[in-house]
Amino acid sequence: MSDTTDTSPQDRVLIVDDDPSLLRLLTIRLTAANYLVKSAASAKEALGALNGFNPQLVISDLRMEGMDGMALFERIRLQSPNLPVIIMTAHGTIPDAINATKQGVFSFLTKPFESQELLDTVQQALRLRPALAIDSPGDESHQWRQNIISRSATMETLLQQTYQVAQSDFSILIQGQSGTGKELLAQAIHHASERRYRPFTAINCAAVPENLLESELFGHRKGAFTGADKHHTGLFESSNGGTLFLDEIGDMPLNFQVKLLRAIQEKEIRPVGSTETIKVDVRLISATHKNLQQGIKEQQFREDLYYRLNVVELTLPPLCERREDIPLLANFFLNRISDKANITVNGFSQEALELLICAPWPGNIRQLQNVIEQCVALSTESVISETLVRNALREAPNGHPSFQEAREQFERDYLTSVLKATSGNVSQAAKLSKRNRTEFYKLLNKHHLDPEAFRDEP
Repeated sequence: MSDTTDTSPQDRVLIVDDDPSLLRLLTIRLTAANYLVKSAASAKEALGALNGFNPQLVISDLRMEGMDGMALFERIRLQSPNLPVIIMTAHGTIPDAINATKQGVFSFLTKPFESQELLDTVQQALRLRPALAIDSPGDESHQWRQNIISRSATMETLLQQTYQVAQSDFSILIQGQSGTGKELLAQAIHHASERRYRPFTAINCAAVPENLLESELFGHRKGAFTGADKHHTGLFESSNGGTLFLDEIGDMPLNFQVKLLRAIQEKEIRPVGSTETIKVDVRLISATHKNLQQGIKEQQFREDLYYRLNVVELTLPPLCERREDIPLLANFFLNRISDKANITVNGFSQEALELLICAPWPGNIRQLQNVIEQCVALSTESVISETLVRNALREAPNGHPSFQEAREQFERDYLTSVLKATSGNVSQAAKLSKRNRTEFYKLLNKHHLDPEAFRDEP
């Protein structure tokens, strides 16, 4: 195994191949381009190097003795889900490599490849790599964003901004559509900040009745109102020293907004029924899917509170603007859901994955998770089929089939009904549908319908 150490530690590349000559050649090429390179002669050796070397990129051969490149990728994904992997492949295994990219591999290189092609692919992968916060204090700082699954350039730019603002105590407003992961981003901010060892608490302002919101945030004293039979500590006080996340801040009642503004300005709260104030040290993160500036114009949101909350604004993109993340997210949900349900489902068919990537996703990541849950629950095979995904998308909230999808569904249902009516007799079914046998067989093949399956139908 060879190492080279004449460049910045921010550009570390791990190369894995059981061909010593190719391993040496790639090491020379990347070292000459000012990358810090570590080489491994097997997947097992590469796994041992991951923690100590902490690469920003792994380049692995697809075909190796023992554990192959895809098995290595699966192990890397479990340990470091955001670490980009490039697969090298011979010309004859290109279909395998294309399938690998659909499963989350960053890219593939077909041997033999030019030096410039290698460098361009490596540069692109490193440009999109996660911000790992190597210079940040604390042994656990690299884990601050571990729950955010992404490899898109848009998200990586946002996460770099997120880490930067997390180092301060500025109030942050997170904008984004429902289901984009605003609370996950708020948790990442907390874990990247100096407050990460103190409490992180969250409240959905739209889910708490107006008459209880003050008590939930500021607390109350025994006897303050009917039913207050004991003291209650509010979220501001219980979050002291940590972070308080106010979700759906745009739905906060206008009458309460002035009380929140005072708490932010004075850094103190007064529990309901108390005559004394309590000093609090809380970092506020708020989130909304609403247009707060429009709310200000309509006098539904206080302008002075808006500027107190929106010192820094972060905007989460909808899932349709980060489609390269869909295979990563789909496989992440698949593994987690199938493990929890103790159901063996190993992956998606190519057609199913393509359908997921192209779907509109008005409900964003929350809708994607719902679709995967439904597919796992109804799956009878080890691979999620296109049909399962299509049905789940149709039944998912906000889902609506396109004209082509509706037409294909009608054809499939119609063919099924005539096959049932004729007990799988193709001649009778073709005659019933006023189509010749050849055309009818083409339709059956198009929709993967086997007449034999209908022989026993009554």
